[in-house]
Amino acid sequence: MMDIHQILKQLPHRYPFLLVDRVLEIEKGVRIRALKNVTMNEPFFTGHFPHRPVMPGVLMLEALAQAAALLAFDTLGETPDDTTVYYFAGIDGARFKRPVEPGDQLILEVTLDRMKAGIFKFKSRAMVGDQLAVEAELMCTMRKIA
Repeated sequence: MMDIHQILKQLPHRYPFLLVDRVLEIEKGVRIRALKNVTMNEPFFTGHFPHRPVMPGVLMLEALAQAAALLAFDTLGETPDDTTVYYFAGIDGARFKRPVEPGDQLILEVTLDRMKAGIFKFKSRAMVGDQLAVEAELMCTMRKIA
């Protein structure tokens, strides 16, 4: 388990782009379960959409990628510093199955598929209760910046 204070030490993201509120379970090198509480206070709801607030799909994928980063750092036994950036390298098979609305709790489930030459490949999905909201295969990589 990891609370918001531990997450802030691992991820460089900050409001309004930090999309993981808590880590529920983490199994080193295998999987992570995390959560994102979706509230009406999210800044994107102002424009997406004023008459029917729905969490943008790209932000659901970003939340999954942030959970994947936490799993990657835990797997490597590393805490990234200001010279490390964790990037998306690819998204395959993204499917959106259910709209995510204010009041929903998004459960982020990410499994490490493989790690080779600095590229991580993950299977991921986000659930609201027992309903699938999104699923995708994510590829991510870490790079040192000057």
